[in-house]
Amino acid sequence: MKSKDSFSRYSRQIFMEEVGIAGQRKIMEAKVVIVGAGGLGSPAIQYLATAGIGTLAVIDADEVEIHNLQRQVIHTENYIGHPKVHSATQFVQTINPDITFIPIHKRLDQGNAFELLKDYDIILDCSDNFETRYLISDTCILLQKPIVYGSILSFEGQVAVFNYQGSKQLRDLFPAPPDDADNQNCDRLGVLGPLAGIVGSMMALLTLKMTLNLPVETNQLTVIDSLHWKFHLIEF
Repeated sequence: MKSKDSFSRYSRQIFMEEVGIAGQRKIMEAKVVIVGAGGLGSPAIQYLATAGIGTLAVIDADEVEIHNLQRQVIHTENYIGHPKVHSATQFVQTINPDITFIPIHKRLDQGNAFELLKDYDIILDCSDNFETRYLISDTCILLQKPIVYGSILSFEGQVAVFNYQGSKQLRDLFPAPPDDADNQNCDRLGVLGPLAGIVGSMMALLTLKMTLNLPVETNQLTVIDSLHWKFHLIEF
């Protein structure tokens, strides 16, 4: 991509005093991996790709199902039955073909987590179960990598940053999974689609702030109650 075209594409963030050309270079040199190409991963992929994150990888083993389309906005009916990472690849190539996009059609597990996460600057936890969240957290502690965490259920969303510049980690907030963790998921209790967009976009914004070395609140969980339109900050 020509530098002139690149400036035009990213001009509205380059014009920001906190970004500028130097900040845009940082964004274009960053390497980010997203675990999960679903409700949270979809808006995160969209906004990080359009911002120009230089290398963006997505890890997901699932295929697109019709019920995903209510909230997983990067996927379409044409990709039902196909891997989500393949659908994500097509989406990214359409909106910003100049970034390096790496689709990883695998399920993150104990045997591959270290290898799959080690080459990235920031890890986004867009998973939907505590087993995977703990695996991401424990691996990132070993790798000394920061995590941007998000979760959604029904009307409630949560966002936090873990293991960043000496901050606390997931197990400091959740030493053990909630007693009803296995029953607390979207398959059982549902979720309104726009909430996924809100939380996933917040995760993308935090990722860009970290890339730009802008201030990021740590040791704090943001809880979004979209039913009553309230935001709560929980220190931990």
